[in-house]
Amino acid sequence: TLFRSDRLIQRAAGHSHPQFHTPHSAARTSGTSQDTMAAQYTITYFPVRGRTEYIRYLLADQGCEWKEEVVPLNEWHEGKCELRKTAVFGQVPRFTDGDFILFQSNAILRYLGRKHDLYGKNDKEAALIDMVNDGVEDLRMKYLRFFFHEWETGKEKYLEELPNQLRPFERLVSQNPSGFLMGSNISFADYSLLDLLQNHLIVAPDCLKDFPHLQAYKDKMEARPKLKAYLGSEAHKNRLIHPTRKM
Repeated sequence: TLFRSDRLIQRAAGHSHPQFHTPHSAARTSGTSQDTMAAQYTITYFPVRGRTEYIRYLLADQGCEWKEEVVPLNEWHEGKCELRKTAVFGQVPRFTDGDFILFQSNAILRYLGRKHDLYGKNDKEAALIDMVNDGVEDLRMKYLRFFFHEWETGKEKYLEELPNQLRPFERLVSQNPSGFLMGSNISFADYSLLDLLQNHLIVAPDCLKDFPHLQAYKDKMEARPKLKAYLGSEAHKNRLIHPTRKM
């Protein structure tokens, strides 16, 4: 599947969602050879949003094209996927930029941040963006632990503590005249925070009611034209958030 974010062209032989194929095979795309050459980026991951949707947000918002190579979950868990043996830490996503291969979602995010001028104006601003992205990652890890291991037993406690987890982000956004998480322009960390807020709003639809700046931040991010187009696409809407349940 070839994603062209400025026009959201998905060429998948009549399918409106990414085709499934093993990651070690060539990406199956239809269309012209120019289309294939244009999409120098490839995301290899499971058929879920998981650890890659915020990467897609960045690519879509920046007007990039990319291809999807989907790893069937059953093949991965049964040890039938060759990529599991060659991945640096035995994990996906894998991201390729031409012949450059990168693993680890936050490393991918930072790489794209540098490449697309989403990493602040100087070293100090870059360090602050790293700081807030680490804060987003801390909350994401708590969310994932809750989602996969404490959904039945710890939901009440997690939601009770959630306001304390969101409050630092509310303060950061409220203190930044740009309305972004850190710095005068959008950064790679903003895409990760947006994805995480959206996930929480599915679990707890009222979680932002006491955080007006975060609500305005989310609305502002979702209104960015190219990102808005991607959020409305079938590719995004049909993709499970995580493997275990559709939310």
